[in-house]
Amino acid sequence: MSDQTLKQKTTKGLFWSSVERFSNQGVQFVFSIILARLLSPSDYGIIAMVTIFFAVAQSFVDSGFSNALIRKTDRVEEDLSTCFYFNIGVGIIAYIVLFLIAPLVASFYNQPILSPIIRITGLGVVLNSLCVVQQALFTIKIDFKSQAKVTLSATIISGVVGVVLAYQGYGVWALVWQGVVLSLVRMGLLWLMSKWRPTTGFSKSSFNYLFGYGSKLLASGLLDTIYNNIYPIVIGKFYTPVQLGNYSRALSFAQLPSSNITSILQRVTFPVLSTIQDDIPRLQANYRRLLKLSAFIVFPLMTGLAAVAFPMIRIILTPKWEGCSLYLQIICFALMLYPIHAINLNLLQVKGRSDLFLRLEVIKKIVGVCIMCITIPLGITAMCIGMVASSLIALFINTFYTGKLIDIGYLKQMRDLLPIFINSLLMGGVVFITIQFIMNDFFKLMVGGIIGGLYYLLSSYIFTRDEAAELKVLLNGLKR
Repeated sequence: MSDQTLKQKTTKGLFWSSVERFSNQGVQFVFSIILARLLSPSDYGIIAMVTIFFAVAQSFVDSGFSNALIRKTDRVEEDLSTCFYFNIGVGIIAYIVLFLIAPLVASFYNQPILSPIIRITGLGVVLNSLCVVQQALFTIKIDFKSQAKVTLSATIISGVVGVVLAYQGYGVWALVWQGVVLSLVRMGLLWLMSKWRPTTGFSKSSFNYLFGYGSKLLASGLLDTIYNNIYPIVIGKFYTPVQLGNYSRALSFAQLPSSNITSILQRVTFPVLSTIQDDIPRLQANYRRLLKLSAFIVFPLMTGLAAVAFPMIRIILTPKWEGCSLYLQIICFALMLYPIHAINLNLLQVKGRSDLFLRLEVIKKIVGVCIMCITIPLGITAMCIGMVASSLIALFINTFYTGKLIDIGYLKQMRDLLPIFINSLLMGGVVFITIQFIMNDFFKLMVGGIIGGLYYLLSSYIFTRDEAAELKVLLNGLKR
């Protein structure tokens, strides 16, 4: 594959993956705002208590098999069918476990409503297990356009269902059924649009290969999922539902730009970089380009969000949610580096070093849990600051093997990223100081957005001109 063809595929993949991700999250975000205005922080805290159980179940459903399929260049029908049957089996088992532990979870939090919520929402795990292979095949082809159509349709349909139920007074159950409908419609559309159907049986040799590669990613994914969701468990147990609700809202706002862009980058860069995994000079060049472009987009978004957090929360969620604003400001800096983490970890998968991937995840999670344990008695604000410290340490750990494998380690990445970070930080500071002289929240948000955008555009052409030019080329490619 030539550099030009690779760039075209990457551009198209980034565009349609962005459409899929942000359309899905956009509708869900709008719905979450409606719910947040209808419910109290305490009610939303109850919802946050069950997130980890579905996240863990979903990690088991995939088990890293889809990434194993994507990476395997000589995949055959037996590989696809084996993955399909394995996913279904694990999905059913996961649902049974969720069904049985639901009363125990409700008892742990002393919230009886959690039991039926878990049992109904768990149906989505089974539905998702039925379409893992179909989605993997679209990813292999870097066909994110088809996935975007599926996701956008499913999100709109389920969003309408959720909003109707919310206005009819169903409260929390509107969100529950919205999730189930989303999984059902998504599964049905993927089956309709994909031509693949299982034609062979379960193959032990295929399973051994898929499990050999995917099991380490499963373990890493489980560690990451549990770690990312351990904060709601701890806050829900040691603090009030109101505080948990404020934390969960702050996290969801910060994740909207950071996690979505991270997900897009992971999905697109993995198959693209896999095609050039043995060409080290091309791999190095494309890798550094992706790092700088990611930072150029994410860093200003996160610093800008932190700068306008207070007026934005008061406008969108009403003043009753103002308690989440400080958490949001701090978490923005914790999640700012997530896309950089993702690209570094993707390289390990591209090079087939899932063993190193697992090793790094274990080390990082041990460090993160230690920091969390230290900050728990100090309050939620301190816990959020601890998340920033964990992210900075994780960056150093993630870049260690990147330096070993393709000679782009911590120092080289810092030289690439530091100008972008400083420019973004200055932009955020200008916005934060400026809006302090404005009384009206709406004008604070509007003026802050305009000043931040203009400052970053002008300063980028002075300090980070190469990244600005790269983004311009990317946007021109999307127009074509």
